[in-house]
Amino acid sequence: MQEARSALRQILVATDGSAGSDRAIDAAAQLAKSLGARLLILTVQDRLSRDTVEAFETIEHVAEGDVAEITAQNVLFRARKRAARAGATDVHLQTESGDPTEAILKVSKQRNADAIVVGKRGRGSLAGLLLGSVSQKLVTLAPCNVMVVP
Repeated sequence: MQEARSALRQILVATDGSAGSDRAIDAAAQLAKSLGARLLILTVQDRLSRDTVEAFETIEHVAEGDVAEITAQNVLFRARKRAARAGATDVHLQTESGDPTEAILKVSKQRNADAIVVGKRGRGSLAGLLLGSVSQKLVTLAPCNVMVVP
């Protein structure tokens, strides 16, 4: 256990606000707590649905970029609360935009993550099934350990 404690100092967990991501946050937070590791919670803004953007623009008169920021902050706020309930104490938050796999890989390298934790299925569409899920790509491409939570 002492060897594992020194090997995992920074754990990155990616969330899109889905139930699968919630399970990944729980697992990552428990791991961070047990190892005394830092937990970095990352959300990646891909593209908002046109319906979501139009609803915000019509009802709230909010621009598309602001909608994405509000959505990301809400996802991170919920994730931080969830991680705290699971016992994580050293929690950091980050938002990126673009392709989820590329953004997760970029942040994992920049922040020297020792492990990446993701849910098996997120909010992906049928294209995710056909082209490969984020979790499948990370297992293949990540420079560190990847834990996929069912």
